[in-house]
Amino acid sequence: MAYVIAEPCIDNMDQSCVAVCPVDCITADPGVDRKFFIDPNNCIDCGSCVQACPNDAIFPAAELPTEWAGFAWVDSTWYTDPNAARAAIDAYMPAAGAPAEA
Repeated sequence: MAYVIAEPCIDNMDQSCVAVCPVDCITADPGVDRKFFIDPNNCIDCGSCVQACPNDAIFPAAELPTEWAGFAWVDSTWYTDPNAARAAIDAYMPAAGAPAEA
């Protein structure tokens, strides 16, 4: 996987990264997803998204901060099982107003 979108994107989905991606590999379902996801099979390692992201949320996979290492799995999983990726995001950071898990 070339690049990964980590925690700073959750609930801060500025579309600058989407606008500059030359291969349209950054995706989310509007109104459903809480962050964008990078398709590991289509990313061409250009890095345009890193510079465009105002949230500093995009990292080369090999340089993901340790606390966000799981986001590599989340991004790649979204393309095969979006509900599992969404559940992981919600478990990591419950949505504002969501009931706390007991």
